[in-house]
Amino acid sequence: QVSLVESGGGSVLPGGFLRLSCVVSGYKVMSYCLGWFRQAPGKVREGVAAIDSDGVISVADSVKGRFSISLDNAKNTVYLQMDNLKPEDTATYYCAADIGTAPLSRLGGLSGMLTPREYAYWGQGTPVTVSS
Repeated sequence: QVSLVESGGGSVLPGGFLRLSCVVSGYKVMSYCLGWFRQAPGKVREGVAAIDSDGVISVADSVKGRFSISLDNAKNTVYLQMDNLKPEDTATYYCAADIGTAPLSRLGGLSGMLTPREYAYWGQGTPVTVSS
């Protein structure tokens, strides 16, 4: 059984920072990919960053240089560090997991790692608001 629980969202001024956390259970049994996605009101869900069991990291161009993803396997937690936040980063952020026989980087490349339909397990989401 795979479960994901996000935390760390909130309201912040433009230029500020937040760190999102996602505690994941049940993902280590096979190859995996853990990703962060976001969805703003009226928009489609988009991939932000992902890391897989090969250690490959994929980051969306829209946040590259500002956001980073990391995984602490001892704590079963994946983090999304968000710096220099902008109003357009306002969205609900979701943590997701893909569990399979091979990591997503081998199957779909960097773009596949940021594709929502590749992920079967999702957290409830945590809202992030960037506003002055």
